[in-house]
Amino acid sequence: MEYISTRGSAPTLDFEGVTLAGLAADGGLYLPREWPHFSAEEIRSLRGLSYADLAARVMQPFVEPALSGEQLRAICHEAYGEFGHAAVTPLVQLDAQNWLLELFHGPTLAFKDVALQLLGRFFETFLDRRGERLTIVGATSGDTGSAAIRAVAGLDRVEIFMLHPQGRVSDVQRRQMTTVRAPNVHNLAIDGSFDDAQAHVKRMFADEAINGPLSLGAVNSINWARLMAQVVYYFASALQLGAPDRAVAYSVPTGNFGDIFAGYVAQKMGLPVERLIVATNVNDILHRALTSGDYSAGEVTRTHTPSMDIQVSSNFERLLFDCGGRDGVAMAEQMRGFERARAMQLTNAQREGAAALFVSRRADQDETARALQWAWRHAGQVIDPHTAVGLHASLSCSLEEAVEPGTPLVTLATAHPAKFPEAVERAIGVRPSLPGRVGDLFAREESFTELPGDYEASRDFVLSRALADPATG
Repeated sequence: MEYISTRGSAPTLDFEGVTLAGLAADGGLYLPREWPHFSAEEIRSLRGLSYADLAARVMQPFVEPALSGEQLRAICHEAYGEFGHAAVTPLVQLDAQNWLLELFHGPTLAFKDVALQLLGRFFETFLDRRGERLTIVGATSGDTGSAAIRAVAGLDRVEIFMLHPQGRVSDVQRRQMTTVRAPNVHNLAIDGSFDDAQAHVKRMFADEAINGPLSLGAVNSINWARLMAQVVYYFASALQLGAPDRAVAYSVPTGNFGDIFAGYVAQKMGLPVERLIVATNVNDILHRALTSGDYSAGEVTRTHTPSMDIQVSSNFERLLFDCGGRDGVAMAEQMRGFERARAMQLTNAQREGAAALFVSRRADQDETARALQWAWRHAGQVIDPHTAVGLHASLSCSLEEAVEPGTPLVTLATAHPAKFPEAVERAIGVRPSLPGRVGDLFAREESFTELPGDYEASRDFVLSRALADPATG
């Protein structure tokens, strides 16, 4: 499989190269040159497989020839052997049409574990093969950081620097990052929003002052390998609900657009996905883009769903590129305009291509609380606020018949409710407890560095610490 950049001028890479590169050299995001496709009979043949075996089968077309089928299968079994549920991503029924897909049974209680437990092992395999080292720089709105740190902590060939917006992640999210005591882990709390942190990371990849002396890698969903791994749970859930002989719809709490783009990839591969619902909070740039073509960034509003407090959704570029005819030159010009003005209009081709599969819904704080209450009162389920945004969108689309009445509608449950105990307790009067496998999280000592919000402070810290370690670079 060959990978190309959405902006058209970066070198074509194989899976190993794209995994280690993360962001393309021209500022774009990598995508497969063409989508692999499974026939209905091939999808039926996947029924009954364990999650690890299913993952290896679904991802194999994307990784060849960098990994053999046996190598990939071994990595998948190792990665998913640490999850707290035998099904890895179990389904829970809420009513006749609505289901939850629980994605929080990994070591850090969030959906990011499903991909990042794999990504850490991909890094280790490819770096050992090359005899090289990697400096990972990442930005997190809450969950990516802890999952990425857990995936690479202690690896000899990897140094990780994770930026999070100070005071804008939950206590559990922060502690899952800052209590990991490994010499290759560095947590940076910056004075700003997630969008500021993400902009710093993107800029580092284009900055020769840091990308020259260091070999940089990415763990955010700008990294194709991470997004690829998320495709698997769409196959796993759809197979359980009757695919390929029955279509399935999904509602996805959405910030950076990676998790829902994985559903788009699954549909391109032949999975019968009837509808993908983009569920946003009041930071609703994606909702506005899909309903009116207006992709313009405003100021970030802080909410009870901090992982979605985002105004620039990096992976949306992948969808615009694919729907807009895969014209890298045009995509580069469009994104340059957005980066200058923080606003752009989608083209007719982009809007029509997206509308064939996507709809969107927006939830404010009150609507999010009501969805939490509905899940508790009607189905006895305690869910987290991000999942509640997705459930609000599901219930809204069911009521308006934006999804066919007979189609199973799956809301992605992206985090364990105990990661946001105050918000859950305010809504339903029940305070969720952390699972025992998390251990003494609140008794551990934290370690992180506070930085001002300017790019140079982040860059210089990474450079000074990484170059000070002779094993890095």
